[in-house]
Amino acid sequence: MSSPAPSTPDTPDDPYLWLEDVTGDDALAWVQERNDESLEVLTGSERFAELRDDLRAILDADDRIPYVRRRGELLYNFWQDAEHPRGLWHRTTLESYRSGDPDWELLLDVDALATAEDENWVWAGAGVRYPDYTRALVQLSRGGADATVVREFDLGTREWITDGFTLPEAKSRVSWIDEDTVFVGTDLGSGSMTTSGYPRVMRRWRRGQQVAEAEIVFEAGETDVSAFAGHDHTPGYERDFVGRSPDFHTSEEFLLRPDGTQVLIDVPPDADTDIEREWLLVRTRSPWSLSGTEYPAGALLCFDFEAYLAGDRTARVLFAPTASRSLSSHAWTKNHLVLSVLTDVVTRLEVLTPSRDWARRELPAGPDLGSVDLVGVDPDQSDEYFLDTDGYTQPSTFLRGELGLDSDPDPEVLRTAPARFDATGLEVRQFFATSDDGTRIPYFVVGRVSDTPGPTLMTGYGGFEIALTPGYSGLIGRAWLARGGTYVVANIRGGGEYGPTWHTAALGEHRHRAYEDFAAVARDLADRGITTASQLAIHGGSNGGLLMGVMLTRYPELFGAIVVMVPLFDMRRFHLLLAGASWMAEYGDPDVPEEWAWIAQYSPYQNLRADEAYPPVLVTTSTRDDRVHPAHARKAVARMREQGHRVEYYENIEGGHGGAADNAQRAFQWALVFEFCWRQVG
Repeated sequence: MSSPAPSTPDTPDDPYLWLEDVTGDDALAWVQERNDESLEVLTGSERFAELRDDLRAILDADDRIPYVRRRGELLYNFWQDAEHPRGLWHRTTLESYRSGDPDWELLLDVDALATAEDENWVWAGAGVRYPDYTRALVQLSRGGADATVVREFDLGTREWITDGFTLPEAKSRVSWIDEDTVFVGTDLGSGSMTTSGYPRVMRRWRRGQQVAEAEIVFEAGETDVSAFAGHDHTPGYERDFVGRSPDFHTSEEFLLRPDGTQVLIDVPPDADTDIEREWLLVRTRSPWSLSGTEYPAGALLCFDFEAYLAGDRTARVLFAPTASRSLSSHAWTKNHLVLSVLTDVVTRLEVLTPSRDWARRELPAGPDLGSVDLVGVDPDQSDEYFLDTDGYTQPSTFLRGELGLDSDPDPEVLRTAPARFDATGLEVRQFFATSDDGTRIPYFVVGRVSDTPGPTLMTGYGGFEIALTPGYSGLIGRAWLARGGTYVVANIRGGGEYGPTWHTAALGEHRHRAYEDFAAVARDLADRGITTASQLAIHGGSNGGLLMGVMLTRYPELFGAIVVMVPLFDMRRFHLLLAGASWMAEYGDPDVPEEWAWIAQYSPYQNLRADEAYPPVLVTTSTRDDRVHPAHARKAVARMREQGHRVEYYENIEGGHGGAADNAQRAFQWALVFEFCWRQVG
């Protein structure tokens, strides 16, 4: 392993700060030059054209599953294809959906809207008003950015409410209270946003008011990540909540009484809370000593909400973690609580019934070494649920069921996705590598079992308690597996595969553990004869892009190619760029000398060296990424070029943090990735 000398706070002025000017003329000219150079290299082959066209066909296929979410009596879907690259928002009935050829009622054609208004609109979601479902707060993004415009939409007339709740482009928070009132936090100038770029002030905005005149209900601190507010519309339990997120992993929440007083929900700041009807659920993220009992991190506890506010701390344990089991998520139906549980990164569902003294049963679904995701429930109306099940080689199945009080009828299959690649001969295996400190790190290997090492593509993430669970990807299958490659997913620390302790094990000063884990998996692949260093390509985006940068600078000898996507790279300045300040709870504060000391050990930008032999590198980003600043990618490439290293670069002018705004752009970008990897390790 290389041992680069760490940078210090006294690092000379960065010569590439000018690339932080996102749309500056000089910066964009530099981007265009780099794009032209790399596209000339990567896009001229017949294979690239085949990859691009194959991937586009998968993304636009008419036989994809149109996933739906229930809103009242109707099922809503957002659909993109070749004819509608920006997408259609439409709805239908369950009966029509069951027919296999639904009669969709079109609500909004985003392509037509973009054309009519000469705007590059990208769909960013809609909040439909409960309980009449006649109005929606639609959010539209320019080019895929996180910042959106908000417009009120009439679902009956399918027209915009011109004098309704509308907001100009900003990173706003907005949600319904009733037909004439919303909670809103948005950019109103000085003092209205935090240093992370999110709303600091939440208001109760009544129809007909100017938003700046709306009543302020809560203010967070300037250095908090954000403020929030929400209305619980559950019949019989209508109430309002407000609060703040001091950092990415903590929050402080209050019950907002009708008289404006605030009652603190006194739980540990790093705990997750869920208030449903009479219950308060608390998921611990660190050990919690309560009334003489110690509850571990990752437990799910249940309290009577009003009794809790009055001081009663009597808890019922609904889930207790083990060394191999963790709680991924939970969701309510009208009469049940459904838990999504990971056992060595494989998902299973459990149903708890409060009226039966929280009796527990398993909800069978999902393939071995696969996943089952609860994608839709309606806790106010019924015990209906929608599931999506898949695995690395098993295409998705979309199911609908209804939970019973004591047992559950078999769910009905609504859709089964067709296979996008030939999985004959492919096997899914799970192995465990041993990291530097002795921790066992799980990883999945998908491919043909062979005595001969072969080209392998590996990914990981390792941050923000996000778990990488098994899932079907037609893109990876068609472009990599079907062409003879092996695919590997490393479940390194920093993620959520084993709950919050798996995450905190690589937090802050312990960040190096995530990188040691990924390197351990790479070595284990070679030791098992699955691949060799020269045949191993890796890719990752965002925090996973930072992971790729660290692999480049600390472990270059382990890899044959590295793809760095929408990355963090300059960890000396990450907290000064766009939303970066909100991630200091994850990485640390570079302005604090003792914290910079550990960040400096791995920050890729500061640790690039001219005298190091790096594997081939492809870096991608988006000009419209307003979450992770594109300068991270730009400056990495500029410095590597200055040092004499060959690096390919592609910056999509659109796409936001996802890197692409439509299927054509997604297909093009992923074709670049696969073409690059095949050239280097194939």
